[in-house]
Amino acid sequence: MTADPWRPLLAGDLAARAWEAIRAIAEALAAAPVLTDRQPAWLRAERRASLAGGKAGFALFHAYLAKAGGPEAEAQAALAEDCLQEAIEALASSPMSPGLYSGFTGVAWAAEHLNRLLATEETEEAGAGEDEDISEEIDDALLAVLGRSPWSEQYDLISGLVGFGVYALERCPRPSAVRCLEAVLDRLEETAERLGQGVTWFTPPELIPPHQRELMPSGYYNLGVAHGVPGVIALLAAACRLGVREARARSLLEGAVQWLLSQRGPGDGGPSCYAAFVAPGVESHSARLAWCYGDPGIVATLLVAARAAGRKDWEDEALAIGTRSAQALPEVSGVRDPGLCHGALGLAHLYNRIYQAGGDEVFAEAARRWYRLGLDMRQPEQGVGGFLAWETQADGQMGWVDDPGFLTGAAGIGLSLLAAVTEVEPGWDRILLVSGAS
Repeated sequence: MTADPWRPLLAGDLAARAWEAIRAIAEALAAAPVLTDRQPAWLRAERRASLAGGKAGFALFHAYLAKAGGPEAEAQAALAEDCLQEAIEALASSPMSPGLYSGFTGVAWAAEHLNRLLATEETEEAGAGEDEDISEEIDDALLAVLGRSPWSEQYDLISGLVGFGVYALERCPRPSAVRCLEAVLDRLEETAERLGQGVTWFTPPELIPPHQRELMPSGYYNLGVAHGVPGVIALLAAACRLGVREARARSLLEGAVQWLLSQRGPGDGGPSCYAAFVAPGVESHSARLAWCYGDPGIVATLLVAARAAGRKDWEDEALAIGTRSAQALPEVSGVRDPGLCHGALGLAHLYNRIYQAGGDEVFAEAARRWYRLGLDMRQPEQGVGGFLAWETQADGQMGWVDDPGFLTGAAGIGLSLLAAVTEVEPGWDRILLVSGAS
């Protein structure tokens, strides 16, 4: 599977609708207020600054809109810088957790990524010869966290070891970043379970949300990219590609892929071949179609691993699973809203990414179908830029809410749409672990 330069997927009326939505999101995010409430100061800082739902995620959207060019490019670049600066100030003024999606490594990841994305020839020349690294303190703080052994906290992408590794990847080959990535690999190796010829990671009950613990009181093996083994696979593949602890990373990678492929079910009665979890004594059920859980996200991470390891057999199996999911009917998908994490425009982006990386036309057709369905969810007079999210409300019940954020809200929707109508490769999706470049 070979990749060509990134190219727009949408044309005509669908592209026009996408641009209308992008501009509405840009206007809404520019006016989005800072989140303030009566919660503790550290939590306010995370909500205000975070990659998942705060200003760091807004900065990604404005920066990629600036990179697309046009008369508003300069203004969008300025908005990106303002949002990023606000996130950095929140980080500096109040303690934050280390997690990638809600903590300080996510803000630092955005700073590293956007400094490169928005760099011009003039700024690169001005910085030539300088050796200043504004994130060295972040690396030092992260290394202190990663020094805890044996590791007893989350290993996942959203808040744990894999997310720390994604932050380190963005900063490689800086020596401090390599040390962080090596420490992540150390912790992943010490927490790995070897089951037969396979390798996996277990989530004990004390790290499981209460509603899941009721169903799986002994813990589980998580099969989702956001919180489980597929995220580890993509990170290990990146480490192999960079040559960081390569022998160790490759051994873990091959075992993890073998274990994951062994968990594939027939997909009877559901949209995915994979369940969200497997647990001793608990019946597994097909997951919905999404990035966070289900076949599309798993396929994308397997393709990243196949390319890094040069494994055509992994690629063939991933594409077979992906083709099945791309042909699934929307009404059985489990999709309720448009966001990146588990919504229509997240699926659209995954299929677009697979297609652009050399996948068959079936993935382009699926991407266009999901882009259309996601845009059909837009209600111009409601939500953020016309988009609402189906989420837990303040009273604990599920319902439609305004969500400006990256992971489940408008900023992520806008980034997905930009990737469909411009020639700018969406490097931002490295935080989803679905692209192979580092």
